[in-house]
Amino acid sequence: MPEAKPAYERILLKLSGESLLGGQPYGIDFDTARAISREIKEVRDLGVQVAIMIGGGNIFRGVRGTLGGMERASADQMGLLATIMNGIALQDALEREGVFTRHVCALEMRAIAEPFSRLRVIRHLEKGRVIVFSAGIGSPFFTTDTAAALRALEIRADAILKATKVDGVYSADPMKDKTAKKFKTIKFIDVLKKNLKVMDATAISLCKDNNLPVVVFSLKKRGNIKRAVLGEDIGTRVS
Repeated sequence: MPEAKPAYERILLKLSGESLLGGQPYGIDFDTARAISREIKEVRDLGVQVAIMIGGGNIFRGVRGTLGGMERASADQMGLLATIMNGIALQDALEREGVFTRHVCALEMRAIAEPFSRLRVIRHLEKGRVIVFSAGIGSPFFTTDTAAALRALEIRADAILKATKVDGVYSADPMKDKTAKKFKTIKFIDVLKKNLKVMDATAISLCKDNNLPVVVFSLKKRGNIKRAVLGEDIGTRVS
């Protein structure tokens, strides 16, 4: 029986820094990075063009610094550096799986990553290379969710796939509220009205204004990235 056809030709996969934790309380679990890389390889092998926006919360969050009395801009800059460390680790894991990868950083760090160039990134994708974006958009006060939405629009991605700890979008935090209702589909405007914690409001507004769908699903179940790419009924579709 022939394998199902992917629902998307080009995606941006949003990974939080916490996705690299594995069972650790802090840092990078390299076995977990390799496992995620194998799933990404499966998607790439379907002919899907893959870009990834990586977060940095497993190492440092800007919010943590502000709680300690740091200036928000300085704390966010430390958070951007954390995403670069994750970007290096993820690129290494992908390359070890035989996936040609380009690490593209929004901050000037030519010794370890390419600077962002929209057309160059698109050419890399067309040649089957996986792109790892780090450092968000290179500025404080903007989350990696917003950076994911911006980069997805710039590279003309068909959708953002957001891999999280939960299996979709709920009416409340399902970890705290057992009566929370899971949405199979939901509109961007309702996410904003209900203040649901899917992505920050700036990212959701960008997606809404440009009709860019977001699929939210759990990364915990093996194979879910491929299922999301194939358009299977998992998680929540925000559109």
